[in-house]
Amino acid sequence: MNEIRTRAARFSRDWQREPGDERQQAQSFVRDLLGVYGITQTRAAFYEKRVKRSSTGARGYIDALIPGLALIEMKSTGKDLAAAERQALDYVDDLPDAEVPRWILTSDFHNFRLLDLREDAGTDVIEFSLNDLRGNAERLAFFAGYGERAFGSKVQEAASIKAAKLMASLYESLERSGYDDDHEASIFLVRTLFALYADDAGVWDRDLFLEFLETRTVEDGSDLGPQLSLLYQVMGREPSRRQSNLDELVAQFPYVNGGVFEDPLSIPSFDSAMRRQLIEAATFNWSAISPAIFGSLFQAVKDKAARRELGEHYTTETNIMKVIGPMFLDGLRQRFTDGFHDVRALKKLRADMGEMRFLDPACGCGNFLVVGYRHMRALDLEVLQRIQELSGDTARTMFFTEDNLAVRVSSFHGIELEEWPAQIAATALHLVEHQANQAMELALGDAPDTLPLNKIRSIQVANALLVDWASIVEPSDHLYIMGNPPFLGHATRSTEQAQELRDAWGRDDIGRLDYVTGWYAKSLDLLSRPGYAGEFAFVSTNSISQGEPVPALFGPVFSAGWRVKFAHRTFAWTSEAPGAAAVYCSVIGFDHFTKKRARLFDYSGNLRGEPVELPVVNQLNGYLVDGPNVLVEQRRTPLASNLPPMVFGNMARDDGNLLIEPDDFDEVAADPVAAKYIRPFVGARQLIHNEPRWCLWLIDLDPSDIARSAILRRRLDAVREFREASAAKSTRQMAATPHLFGQRSQPDTAYVCVPRHVSETRRFFPAGQFGPDVICGDANFEANDPDRIAFAVISSSAFIAWQRAVGGRIKSDLRFSNTLTWNTFPLPLLTASQRAAVIAGGSAVLNARHLQPQRSLADHYNPRAMSPELLRAHRELDGAVDRVFGLRGTVSDDARLSALFASYAELTTADQLAVESRQSPKRKQA
Repeated sequence: MNEIRTRAARFSRDWQREPGDERQQAQSFVRDLLGVYGITQTRAAFYEKRVKRSSTGARGYIDALIPGLALIEMKSTGKDLAAAERQALDYVDDLPDAEVPRWILTSDFHNFRLLDLREDAGTDVIEFSLNDLRGNAERLAFFAGYGERAFGSKVQEAASIKAAKLMASLYESLERSGYDDDHEASIFLVRTLFALYADDAGVWDRDLFLEFLETRTVEDGSDLGPQLSLLYQVMGREPSRRQSNLDELVAQFPYVNGGVFEDPLSIPSFDSAMRRQLIEAATFNWSAISPAIFGSLFQAVKDKAARRELGEHYTTETNIMKVIGPMFLDGLRQRFTDGFHDVRALKKLRADMGEMRFLDPACGCGNFLVVGYRHMRALDLEVLQRIQELSGDTARTMFFTEDNLAVRVSSFHGIELEEWPAQIAATALHLVEHQANQAMELALGDAPDTLPLNKIRSIQVANALLVDWASIVEPSDHLYIMGNPPFLGHATRSTEQAQELRDAWGRDDIGRLDYVTGWYAKSLDLLSRPGYAGEFAFVSTNSISQGEPVPALFGPVFSAGWRVKFAHRTFAWTSEAPGAAAVYCSVIGFDHFTKKRARLFDYSGNLRGEPVELPVVNQLNGYLVDGPNVLVEQRRTPLASNLPPMVFGNMARDDGNLLIEPDDFDEVAADPVAAKYIRPFVGARQLIHNEPRWCLWLIDLDPSDIARSAILRRRLDAVREFREASAAKSTRQMAATPHLFGQRSQPDTAYVCVPRHVSETRRFFPAGQFGPDVICGDANFEANDPDRIAFAVISSSAFIAWQRAVGGRIKSDLRFSNTLTWNTFPLPLLTASQRAAVIAGGSAVLNARHLQPQRSLADHYNPRAMSPELLRAHRELDGAVDRVFGLRGTVSDDARLSALFASYAELTTADQLAVESRQSPKRKQA
């Protein structure tokens, strides 16, 4: 930047005495001005670009346009620059999207007016004179590639997508040419990416690489491969070791190294079309990309299927911030705010930041490391600026080498399974380090030199569950382990991955643990070793805090003294691609600081929206609920003595021959013998959608009826043949009684019927109530319920809150379990009046449904169309159930869950004491 200021002063002197004629001198003035910022090639800007004015339709000419970056409009000395700016805005409307600039600069040769077109930039303009250009040189530093895109902006995302598509096109051409060695293609593309970025971002004179492509290679592309190989070899060699007779343009390229240009490569072959592709890529403004976004997209370049959807799949910075914000960044920023007027506190903050180490053990293309590093460097710069302000010498330039930095790339470590994304991660860290150094130079006048690059040795290619993490990151008392490990459920992991999980946990029984929990196990191991301390947080599938896996994961975590520091409850991790399936995730972070209040973020209003932070009074348990730290284990009998056992419905095991579909009903009903045995049959679909189905219920079958009914003979013969052919011994044994359902549990009283799976959108669990003549299928659960107490409880908000917190899921749908959600429901012992009130509430719900008998349960419980009468009935029921738990008035689900977990802790303690009391006499007798 100091060199730019020197050139700016020279430019001001040279043009101070010029008359400033728009027609005669505009191009010379603009070329000289761009030269101040290292733009020496005429092709970097389009001069006299013809466009149409949107206001008049008349043709006009843009004096100079750098596509996607800046439009420059010149006027003769003394002309109105505001009017010139309006003219320039008129021209912008006629430009294609790819060429629309961020900046509009107008000048009359002696004054400048600068407008930022970014949406969040406001309407203020910046004005300064030619004589003041040196002091305002940083205002135009975007010409040299300094910070011209706001991180995380839509413009930056669009630029990153465009850049990735350019690289994908180049890779496809290389692939077709036969240059498809995975290792060499990876390195070649990374080198080319660096050269393209450096050409626009101020690493060397702007468009030096573009000039090389256009002037040092022939149009048919035949020498492009050898020329690039030579250039990349030169960039990997210190100037003192270079040949003395190098082409003068090639010799201008600086020494880069850092591992990027180190290894020798085979020479790729190009043709004229491939050369044009590379030149097109070089004309794009690469300084606009986000290393974090582009890294994800670049990773997809070599996958044919992913290439078709470039721009649809990448880890957004919003999602990354859900981890690094509450994990460490929010706390550091609070310390900055608290110590804003205290130099000593700010210096201590910097020192502490310098002690922090970071590990992403599933780093992919480095998104978490890149975003974390950039935010840490940005905060460190703010701290340094404030220290300078408090020292009272803001004019003094601060000088820095890497040793003076608190936050260094070498503190950021990653483990990645494949070489290609690991290469991208290292390169992305180089790019974001350069951006951070640019920001520091602009703000403080000096920064560490970008080149030569330090070789990034902290990204290791390895299987994270097999490698010892202590070999990756040095001992540290301030280690932050974070990332987004692979999403693989227990059903989708491979045999090898299951064994890796066993090895990570050090046990053979891993149950339904997701693959991602292996990273939890490795974190626990590393942070328990001498010399290591810190925190860990991962993006995980939401199943780890639901159902059966919770005790298996959180038991060891809590036993080791960790607590949940922060959590994002279930949210949708999805792309914007049409038809793309969402992955339902949670974020959980752990530390040992139990005196600090935990943080909880909830998405119940919109799983794809912004979270709401909820207050945490006590602690977060393994279900991400503010309540007692209990782990809910499966039970064979209900914990609540008030509730009846819940069992599977009747399983036919008949290949459909004991069931009667609507198309077959008339035929079966026409047979007077078979018709005696027809009963309504309720599977899950019949229960929810009220669709008709029947079955032959033959437990009281008169054997002589078989001889008198051809339909019975045909269907029972088919059942016998199906069961005899089964590979399962238990099914073959059922062939002896083909007239009976394979497994039977039909109640002889009124019963509650509960579907196994319910949509996540239901406000209440949609259960049914039937008499014993309606046969319950095995897609449902059922319980004897003559007084409707079970129906009332399962229909309450308290129960569905418990189900959501404790139960498992199928994708995002709720999965009912008799052993996990019903038998564990902590309903206290009811008084007579409480029981009567709960039953009355359940009856009110049934009565409200009966007001619209044509509606199915799906219709009744459509969250957008529940009737007022049904809602009032549920409020009555909820009031009765909530009062059992000591809750009054308007009650939130979080309040219910806190009360439910407290009741569970109390009831399980009492249950355990009762068990021990029963066992005690036996021990004495023994």
